[in-house]
Amino acid sequence: MLANPRFHGGPSPAPLPMRQLCSGSFLFSFCGLSGYSRRPYFPSISAFPCVRTRKFGVRGSAESNEAETSCTLDGVLEPYSVKIPVGDRHILVETGHIGRQASGAVTVTDGETIVYTSVCLADLPSEPSDFFPLSVNYQERFSAAGRTSGGFFKREGRAKDHEVLICRLIDRPLRPTMLKGFYHETQILSWVLSYDGLHPPDSLAVTAAGIAVALSEVPNSKAIAGVRIGLVNNKFIVNPTTKEMQESELDLLLAGTDSAILMIEGYCNFLPEEKLLEAVEVGQAAVRAICNEVEALVKKCGKAKMFDAIKLPPPELYRHVEEIAGNELVKVLQIRKKIPRRKALSALEEKVLTILSEIGYITMEEPFVNPTDLAQDICEDEDEDEVVVVDGEVDEGDVHIKPVSRKSTPLLFSEVDVKLVFKEVTSKILRKRIVEGGKRSDGRSPSDVRIINSRCGLLPRAHGSALFTRGETQSLAVVTLGDKTMAQRIDNVVDEDELKNFYLQYSFPPSCVGEVGRVGAPSRREIGHGMLAERALESILPSEEDFPYTIRVESTITESNGSSSMASVCGGCLALLDAGVPIKGSIAGIAMGMVLDTQEFGGDGTPLILSDITGSEDASGDMDFKVAGDERGVTAFQMDIKVGGITLPVMKKALLQAKDGRMHILAEMLKCSPPPSKKLSKYAPLILVMKVKPEKINLVIGTGGKKVKSIIEETGVDAIDTQDDGIIKITAKDLTSLEKSKAIISNLTMVPTVGDVYRNCEIKSIAPYGVFVEIAPGREGLCHISELSSNWLAKAEDVVKVGDRLDVKLIEVNEKGQLRLSHRALLPDASPQEKTSGKQQVSGHSKENMTPKSNSNKVTTEKVMEVTVTAEETNPAPDSIPGKNLSQEKATKRAVTSPRSGTYINKERQKKSTSKEVAEVTYEQVDNLVNGEAKVG
Repeated sequence: MLANPRFHGGPSPAPLPMRQLCSGSFLFSFCGLSGYSRRPYFPSISAFPCVRTRKFGVRGSAESNEAETSCTLDGVLEPYSVKIPVGDRHILVETGHIGRQASGAVTVTDGETIVYTSVCLADLPSEPSDFFPLSVNYQERFSAAGRTSGGFFKREGRAKDHEVLICRLIDRPLRPTMLKGFYHETQILSWVLSYDGLHPPDSLAVTAAGIAVALSEVPNSKAIAGVRIGLVNNKFIVNPTTKEMQESELDLLLAGTDSAILMIEGYCNFLPEEKLLEAVEVGQAAVRAICNEVEALVKKCGKAKMFDAIKLPPPELYRHVEEIAGNELVKVLQIRKKIPRRKALSALEEKVLTILSEIGYITMEEPFVNPTDLAQDICEDEDEDEVVVVDGEVDEGDVHIKPVSRKSTPLLFSEVDVKLVFKEVTSKILRKRIVEGGKRSDGRSPSDVRIINSRCGLLPRAHGSALFTRGETQSLAVVTLGDKTMAQRIDNVVDEDELKNFYLQYSFPPSCVGEVGRVGAPSRREIGHGMLAERALESILPSEEDFPYTIRVESTITESNGSSSMASVCGGCLALLDAGVPIKGSIAGIAMGMVLDTQEFGGDGTPLILSDITGSEDASGDMDFKVAGDERGVTAFQMDIKVGGITLPVMKKALLQAKDGRMHILAEMLKCSPPPSKKLSKYAPLILVMKVKPEKINLVIGTGGKKVKSIIEETGVDAIDTQDDGIIKITAKDLTSLEKSKAIISNLTMVPTVGDVYRNCEIKSIAPYGVFVEIAPGREGLCHISELSSNWLAKAEDVVKVGDRLDVKLIEVNEKGQLRLSHRALLPDASPQEKTSGKQQVSGHSKENMTPKSNSNKVTTEKVMEVTVTAEETNPAPDSIPGKNLSQEKATKRAVTSPRSGTYINKERQKKSTSKEVAEVTYEQVDNLVNGEAKVG
């Protein structure tokens, strides 16, 4: 059955002209050739092949009004440009320049950022289904910023995670505007052709897609647009630049029509609900202004919509499904458990499908008649001898009617139509039960939250773990801590390497819903849900100075019946606490639903908000609104609408009800048993942060990294990360190797003073002109042959050999930093002047053996140690250096950012199994980690 365009909010299609085939003189209507449109005006057209006629038919309505469009000339779209005000500037929209064979194509320019978007649809309709066949692909070309990919393959390939997220931002607001019954596959392709690094392309891509669809033949209800809202100095900014976003307290992307909001997604730092509503209001006003301009553009350059290609199920089918399954559906929807309810619904659907598509249906009042028996009765009636009427028994002109018992013909419907109608009837009955009875499928009231329980520490070898269960939704969250080598590298269109030291990866296996399915690369849904949970938790993480670890959170959904992304927020928060991460506070997430038109189901017309929705309420409801945060405010939110949009008062009601739900969930999370450990696991790596003078960093690295690699090999640490600003991060599995490497680096970067005396130093090598003595691990100086003895020597080998030890005194540091040592100055027969000079320069300080002493018996109360090595600290009393503890070092809190930093890894140590427990080091009372203090007892 055809859809009435006026019922769907679109204009009635204009009469289609008659066209003449080039191969003959037949005249026919293109509309009449579509399998999903009106009956043909000329029956003779049925002689043409079905495939060709269907192909012509779907394009007829689009081609009919081309001559009436002001932007066309001989069937070719003329270039047209318009400037649309957005915030404090304009965006340039151009059509007819590029992609003229597409159904709709536009380029949208903001500054020097250009996004090109095209819309195309298939010539033939696909099989009807319960969703609109729409696909979106967004790609950021590296050439847009004058770059090529940093990987091995220089051609852009699989979509990156942030590109997938933008695809979702484009898809979600467009889908509710597509009219039901249109089954031509539609594809939206969007490319970033130019990027200036100042104007973000994501909100521009949403607007470009909305304009392209509005200009195309795709039948949609209204044009959409998208904007980003930032908050800088308590002032809202529409489409802020990247520089302004660095100072913004809010990152909100909003899309909608001229009258309603369709999609919002954003992140903020505990923004109050009232402030968030103000931002949405500003965004809605900006979207409304854009949509008004787009509507004017569509009137000039838009193509005629393909309303005649819409095919909807017959209206009477809704009544038949309700008659057959209405009462049983009411009972089935009261089953509380998801799997039994799903199986009961499937069985009932199969029953309805058999009756309406295979056997045939008459009415509930009349007895069922088998169509086979009916056909036999009809054949028998036709075979009976007709009654002969004798002339004269009836008057001329009278009609003789023979009374014959007639049986009703059973009605048959297509399988697809029955399934579509069954789904809609199920949704209608579910809504009616909630509105009229005030009870949901599981017996809860609209504002109730399902039963919550959680536990931590269930995985002994993981650094942190938590199992969060809310009703039939369950998330297993695991935290892993590591150094910079574990950070996620992102290859962006911007010419800079981005490293993420916190990321959350979400997985949704088919077993979590009791099904069998494909297991492979993460889907777009998994990437989107993971990013939402990740951005929600970012606000509570400590700074890199306080906690220099890379944090990875894995959320595996083990059960799902409701918002699993918000369960990942709750489970991830508990797992961070269990891993000993000093987070700023706990947050929780909740998903809100809605029944918009309650008057249809016996209500007063006020939208009904549902807290903590289940899967069926999400599928049958009108909204999916996810909110994460605590009592202070919101950290992340995401809203999808399945109807024409919602207003600000409805959103305000949903936000306030969501806050009550979050408070309840946070209170339940405090009852976690066993509770989070709140201390670092003994299996987590140790990280020591040192600060040296930037000009000394090359002494640690050495030529080609030889020195730092030798330190790693000698001490057995896992990795040493050096940065140009003088910050050095050492990662190790045990405290002994950590202290040893710290002592070597401290000695390498120390500032020696003329007159210092070093005792029991080893001779590393002998040259014809003298010997090289190691005064500290990794630090050598030259003792000239003339300074070895009071007597004249022909060669150094006469008195010393490699490996011998002797006391030396620093007598000179040249402009290259090279050290000149003397053993003769410390001999008893040295001149009184030399002794006096030595005493004055030494000032009572003597440096004994510099070999670091292991301190494996020490008990550490902190695993994060941060020290600053300064000139004063690198010249302490020589006897005090070997035994100096990490707890005596001075703490520093300074940002760690260096684009040219390098990390050196102990590859041999990486090959070893990490399952072996660390010997000789005990970890007790790690209680002060949340305060970020470094304590080594």
